[in-house]
Amino acid sequence: MIYGPCHAVGGQTAYGWENDPKRLGFTLARYKFVARMLEGKASVLEVGCGDGFGSRIVRQHVGALTAIDMDAESIKEARAMATERWPVSFLCRDVMMDALPIFDAVYCLDVFEHIADEQKFLASLRLCAPVAVIGIPSLESQIYASELSKAGHVNCKSGADFKRSLLEHWRHVFLFSMSDEDVHTGFSPMAHYLLAVAVA
Repeated sequence: MIYGPCHAVGGQTAYGWENDPKRLGFTLARYKFVARMLEGKASVLEVGCGDGFGSRIVRQHVGALTAIDMDAESIKEARAMATERWPVSFLCRDVMMDALPIFDAVYCLDVFEHIADEQKFLASLRLCAPVAVIGIPSLESQIYASELSKAGHVNCKSGADFKRSLLEHWRHVFLFSMSDEDVHTGFSPMAHYLLAVAVA
């Protein structure tokens, strides 16, 4: 762990900060988008929270936040960084295996592209919440991705295909494009990252 002025930084965040600092800005911008879309929701679930570094951005705008990850070490780091001012319930859970309680909304960033069984994954999200925000790297962006990233990205999609997948589980899907930290409604094939707001 690397220690900052006040709190520990988890391994994932520390790795990003050391190897590509600007990318942390992009990641936090995605959390800010989620926070604004879900603002005022009483109970929210984050799936795939990692070390939880971005979770408090969403917690600032919602009544209660539960954040889960299947990696026990990441949850341990997230709990170590948690504060009383921004309480988040960090739990080690696998959304593909564990039944989840009902929430007002669910979100996941940089998770979907790692999931081979997307139908089971999306069905699990839909069962636990009527509203979802899901963010993924676009299929078009993968020519610029590192070999390490591409090895784990088994399910990147174009904007149209991503929207089609979500419409099988939610009634309405609003698709946004993202380039660096800028979110817009522009031409999705030119987007590096895709963000979808899905509503039952």
